[in-house]
Amino acid sequence: MFAYVKGVLESINENYIVIDVNGIGYKIFMPNSGINKLPEIGEIVKVHTYYYVREDNISLYGFNTQEELKMFELLISVSGIGTKSALAILSEISPSSFALSVISGDVTALVKIPGIGNKTAQRMILELKDKLKTEQAITKNSIKNADIGYSNNQDSISEASSALQVLGYTKKEVDKVLSSNDFNGLSIEEIIKEALKKLSN
Repeated sequence: MFAYVKGVLESINENYIVIDVNGIGYKIFMPNSGINKLPEIGEIVKVHTYYYVREDNISLYGFNTQEELKMFELLISVSGIGTKSALAILSEISPSSFALSVISGDVTALVKIPGIGNKTAQRMILELKDKLKTEQAITKNSIKNADIGYSNNQDSISEASSALQVLGYTKKEVDKVLSSNDFNGLSIEEIIKEALKKLSN
């Protein structure tokens, strides 16, 4: 319903902000890492939003980037992880680092996040890898046949491209990284790992 909210930053609070849009104040919950990157009160801001609706709760969640928004959507799709936990995780780890941890199955990196135990970390990896495979199957053929200048390891690179886009990166960003580096001979997982490192720079 709301793709983004743009207006005057009215107030900054512990876990939410208020943006004034033509006299209407929108209360938007954000990760602390995102709040810390906002300008001063009174400045114009634009945040990408997720409209959360449940029987007993209607809320707006805001993010500075599309990557953060996509990571939030992935996190709340994991059983046992609610919106508050997702915001807390986003405050502790960047989307690229999180994606790399999930793709590589790095439980150790995930349990360093406050509130994330071994079982939760394993569940995130298991469920998000499954989700990734499902969405890859939907988009694989269209991406596979696209003419984006990849010369070697075409099938693996096409699947890696799909996975990276599922994780929130734009096709333009992904194409730039994948077409400007030599991934010949690498597995899909290895290609994704290397691409994520470059995308996070």
